[in-house]
Amino acid sequence: MLTMSQPAGRHDGPSPGGSSPDVQIQNVTKRFGAVLAVDRMNLAIDRGAFYSFLGPSGCGKTTTLRMIAGFEQPTEGEILLAGQPIAGVPPYRRNVNTVFQHYALFPHMDVAQNVGYGLRQQKVSRAEQVRRVGETLDMVRLTGYERRRTWEMSGGQQQRVALARALVNRPTVLLLDEPLGALDLKLRKEMQLELKALQREVGITFVYVTHDQEEALTMSDVIVVMRDGRIQQQGDPTDLYERPVNRFVADFIGTSNFLPATVLESADADGMTTVRTGPGLTLRGRVTDPGVNAATGDAVTVATRPERLQVHAADRAGAAQAGSSEVTGRVRQGTYLGDTTEYRIETEQAGELIVRHQNAAGAGGALGAGPGDPVVVRWQEAANLILVG
Repeated sequence: MLTMSQPAGRHDGPSPGGSSPDVQIQNVTKRFGAVLAVDRMNLAIDRGAFYSFLGPSGCGKTTTLRMIAGFEQPTEGEILLAGQPIAGVPPYRRNVNTVFQHYALFPHMDVAQNVGYGLRQQKVSRAEQVRRVGETLDMVRLTGYERRRTWEMSGGQQQRVALARALVNRPTVLLLDEPLGALDLKLRKEMQLELKALQREVGITFVYVTHDQEEALTMSDVIVVMRDGRIQQQGDPTDLYERPVNRFVADFIGTSNFLPATVLESADADGMTTVRTGPGLTLRGRVTDPGVNAATGDAVTVATRPERLQVHAADRAGAAQAGSSEVTGRVRQGTYLGDTTEYRIETEQAGELIVRHQNAAGAGGALGAGPGDPVVVRWQEAANLILVG
């Protein structure tokens, strides 16, 4: 596969964590009248990395993307692109390109004409246009489609045309605003992997907006979780899933069981905090936010992921392992999901718990318990994520 020629000063591959961020957002606030869309944001987006803004509708993620693109201007603060302030620089003069959910391809142009549109606007020579369009189409696996009309193509192919049109201009940063939202589920999952592979191939910084947590986990080097215009947490997918700093992040990324609790003993020498939740249920776990200390008497929340819990039919539970917690309950509902069965279990000590039980090969998830049957739920203390605030 051909590799896109890099502009002077660019690099050949991703270098997340480098010393020269491609985008710097410094104390940026954006207001629309009385509405505060982005609130004092500070963020450095590393050169060559895949960043995703993740959050619910209205959290400020698309507004942030539009400010980087130049479609909106900050009310306060400053944005730098490749180290240079871009206040007042119009979108067409910023070395960024944007791919939207609706690709806005020109139906009267063929694929090559669509991809080369920006090059023609820049008065690039005909020979250079042909060369760059060709290598960019090769990059997105559309060689041979040069004369195809875009309305004759599938949704996934149209998405690749839109990507090629954005990449052919060699932007410093490629901005993507939910570009897979119009695709069906299977194609969307395929395109997630292709997008990440493409980003690694070209070495360009990608900034992606999505409300789909699975999409962000699949593609991102860094996820920036937003709520009400503020960054709640940023980090790589493993950090955010394994160590969410608050209930919002734990709830938005993946699924969690949440148990209100009170601290009995603050962190010991091993970093384990002891809490009490429910009638007589004592648990140990780690506070997930390294900057926070939970003191005795503090109200906290214990989060446990459904796949970290084990469920056993009550008559076949056997003895618990050392260091594990145990509650008893009854199955309220079981939902077969193929590789797993998701159980909702009513317990006296911890309320309703969601447990994902791995289905045995050929057994169809043979737990041997149905609605109303007694079960035992166990989990290790390492599964307890203690959230403060």
